Amino acid sequence: MAGFDYNVIIQFRNDQNIGSFPNNLGTINNVTSGGGDVFQIGDVSDDQWSGIFIGTFEQDGASFIVLSDGDPFFPTYQAYGMVADPDNFVAPDFLPTLSTDPFTVCFLKGTRIATPEGERAVESLAIGDLILTTDGRAVPVKWVGRQRIRNHPVLVSPRMEPVCISAGALGDGLPHSDLFVTAAHGMIWEGLLVNAGALVNGTTIRFVPLSEMPEVFTWYHIETEGHEEILAHGAPTETFVDYVGRSHFDNHQEYLDLYGAERIIPEMKRPRVSSQRMLPEPLRARLGLPAHGAEIAVEAEALMQRLRAA
Repeated sequence: MAGFDYNVIIQFRNDQNIGSFPNNLGTINNVTSGGGDVFQIGDVSDDQWSGIFIGTFEQDGASFIVLSDGDPFFPTYQAYGMVADPDNFVAPDFLPTLSTDPFTVCFLKGTRIATPEGERAVESLAIGDLILTTDGRAVPVKWVGRQRIRNHPVLVSPRMEPVCISAGALGDGLPHSDLFVTAAHGMIWEGLLVNAGALVNGTTIRFVPLSEMPEVFTWYHIETEGHEEILAHGAPTETFVDYVGRSHFDNHQEYLDLYGAERIIPEMKRPRVSSQRMLPEPLRARLGLPAHGAEIAVEAEALMQRLRAA
């Protein structure tokens, strides 16, 4: 049963704040059968106010989970969070946009990005700073999105595990040091745009268990005018493309204040490999992955074993 400790409750009706209750200590538990360690959309809580889980939001650096009473006409929502200073916490006037899938496409804090002056940590970049593309152009940063992840079993799932690309794993000594990205982040490799999750071989490229991650960690994305090829730890990779909405980032409002509205970024003209099944055989071999035929045979045998046991 998953538990989420809180010290602040915010109540909303029809999305409008109707009350905030600091220093209200408690624990939200997931009682849905099979709910496990993560709240999924539709799961039910067993707190003093039972409700249906509908999503999460961030406010002043704290994560809130939101429950609904399920009323289809005049719904009431309660948001629960653990804030550092509940006495001085200022609750939002309206229910923020909720995240139902906090997974994003970006770099972990500390990632070194190539600029005309040398490599810089991604978190040090600001709007207007220049970064280098793989063809030697200097392009300005249009926006740096930030998403702070609270590594709590209620708010995260294995889908959010970072991918660690070990030094030299892509050949020619690249990346020059271990590179941590999200699974959906694209690396440019042998002319293809390959999602990092499709490169995982369990040795030189692996998923990092959330148990190895700190209590709080931050992802960053770099947006430029176009979908560019840049260098992270020396390895070619992509800038932000709007497959994942900017609303997932903590500073989304900053983007709207600057530019007024969302925009669509056309994807670069490279084939994208979004799953391991799409990897060409020569690249599978370089990663030490089994050939497609062998992989299918293993999966078929596993399926037959499950059917025999049923």
